[in-house]
Amino acid sequence: MKRHPTAFLKEEYEELVKNDFDWKLRILETGSTPHSVVDGKEVIMLCSNNYLNLSNHPRLIQSAIDAAKKYGAGSGSVRAIAGTMDLHMEVEKRLAQFKRTESSLIYQTGFAANAGLIPQLVGKGDIIISDELNHGSIIDGVRLTKADRAVFKHRDMGELENALKDADKKYNRILVITDGVFSMDGDIAPMDKIVDIAKEYGAMTYVDDAHGEGVIGPDGRGIGAHFSIEGKIDVEMGTFSKAFGVVGGLIAGSQDLVNYAYNKSRTWLLSGSHPPAVAGAQLTAIDVLETEPEHVRTLWDNTKYFKKELESMGFDTGWSETPITPVIVGESKKAKDLSNRLYDEGVFALPIVFPMVARDKARIRTMMNAGLTKDDLNFALEKFEMLGKKLVII
Repeated sequence: MKRHPTAFLKEEYEELVKNDFDWKLRILETGSTPHSVVDGKEVIMLCSNNYLNLSNHPRLIQSAIDAAKKYGAGSGSVRAIAGTMDLHMEVEKRLAQFKRTESSLIYQTGFAANAGLIPQLVGKGDIIISDELNHGSIIDGVRLTKADRAVFKHRDMGELENALKDADKKYNRILVITDGVFSMDGDIAPMDKIVDIAKEYGAMTYVDDAHGEGVIGPDGRGIGAHFSIEGKIDVEMGTFSKAFGVVGGLIAGSQDLVNYAYNKSRTWLLSGSHPPAVAGAQLTAIDVLETEPEHVRTLWDNTKYFKKELESMGFDTGWSETPITPVIVGESKKAKDLSNRLYDEGVFALPIVFPMVARDKARIRTMMNAGLTKDDLNFALEKFEMLGKKLVII
């Protein structure tokens, strides 16, 4: 019988549905605001990456409008040909100043940064040493290389050093790569120790700080500032798509790194540059972080209150130490049931299930927002407590 070339599409999707592992999209009918309308229902937003509520900041919105009026709707080209505007260069200059690094480069997305840069840093005869819980975009970037790979237990510095010792005499280049803030559990990589250990063995360090940019460190300057090692991490990768409230990936480091990426990183070289409106909003987002520190302070005040109250109710929040607070419930079905019932009660918080987390570690991943009021938090906490008891979670 002749092979059906696309039968697997339906078969594999139906298998996902059967096992309750499929994504069911909810439709946002407003901006990403603390009180949003999702599928026609007003809800309190607890699963957005818009940590500082900057997506709705009037200064960012106005800057996007002004840039579009001045430069048009699109850039017209890739950066390497005719798509580099003075506005793009200004954002990168300001970003490097903000990050206290020599230089910076902006990609279309954070995923594009990982997919486009990691394969250019190492190749055949090299090795990547990676934390076992690294984000999927890191994993995909690693898979695109011809380098060998080693994995160390999550945040285990002893295992990292053993891997470095083993690799030291065998490989040309060694790249140690880790998330900064781990997106499923909300814990932080011990980046100061990683840098010290890697330096001892002449290894490069690369951190994906997508969930740390704008969140951790003084003024939200990220993991380098958090550990007072600004400029010492070889590649600090991040994103404008979360706390900065816009979109776009970034790398910060030496001028040598940026010069190299200009000429080697194909996701940067071969993708259209950001529309002027995006670049204008990016620039203002940096300015807002530097001039309005109250957003970061409020985010952390909300985080500490919400986390403390959840834990006092008896919920398992794992080892979170950031505004990402998982509510670990165990089975995938129970996590989905809790999410659906929270939505019915006016709280939008999505489940994270296998294979994104271990089979017995399904959770509701809550993401705190600086725009939420104490009344909002108390409303959400009341619903968590009521449903946690009904579903025999607490």
